[in-house]
Amino acid sequence: MSAAAALGQEPLTRSVEDYLKTIYLLSQRGEPAATNDIAHQLELSAPSVSGMIKRLAEQGLVEHEPYKGVELTQEGRRLAIRMVRRHRVLEAYLVARLGYDWDGVHEEAERLEHAVSDQLINRMAAALGDPQVDPHGDPIPTADGRVEDLVFPPLVEVSVGSEAEIRRVSADDPERLRYLASLGLKPGTRVTVVDRQPFRGPTTVRVGEQTHILGHELASTLLCAPSL
Repeated sequence: MSAAAALGQEPLTRSVEDYLKTIYLLSQRGEPAATNDIAHQLELSAPSVSGMIKRLAEQGLVEHEPYKGVELTQEGRRLAIRMVRRHRVLEAYLVARLGYDWDGVHEEAERLEHAVSDQLINRMAAALGDPQVDPHGDPIPTADGRVEDLVFPPLVEVSVGSEAEIRRVSADDPERLRYLASLGLKPGTRVTVVDRQPFRGPTTVRVGEQTHILGHELASTLLCAPSL
C-alpha cells in the first residue's frame, strides 16, 4: 500500500519524506527532535522548519509542543521507518551489487529513495539475502517496520588495553568515511585501544600491525562491541 493510500491523501512530497526521516533519526537519541537540530540537518532556516512542523502536525504525522521538541505520531513513525528502510537497502545494494564505495552511497541513496517503490526495495533486499545492516553498520528495518535496536558504545568509551570490533560508523561525510577506510576502520574491523589522552584527548588504536591516532570527535563516530 502506498503512503498516499494509507493516509487517504495525495502522495507525500520529497520534503515531507525528508522531514519524517530526519525527525526519526534525531529521535534515536531518546529525546524529541529539536527544531534547530532539524533545521541544521536539512540545511533550512528555523522559521521554515517551524512552518513545516505545523503542517505535519495538522496532517497527524507529528506532535509538537513548544520548547519540548517534535515527536512522530504512530503513522509518522511508520512512514519514517519506510524511508529509512529504502535508504539503507539502497546503500547496501549499491555497495554489494554496483561497486560503490561506502563513502559515496549516502547522497546517491538520498536521491533514489524518493523514486523507488517498496516492491523494488523488497526485491533488492531479497537479492542481498535480507541484510540486517547497511554498509555503515546501521540497522535496516524489516519490510513490516521492525527495527533492531543496535546500541554500541563509542570507541572513546572502550577501556585502554581492550580489544573491540567496530559495528557502526555514525558519519555521513564522504571525506571522513574515505579517511576511516584508508585506516582500515570499517564495520567488522577489530581494534585494540593502546592509549587515550585525558580531557577529550586523542585515542590511539592498533589495527593489525598498524597504529593510528584518532581525535576525540572522530573516535566518537566509531561504535564498537567490546570483545569479551
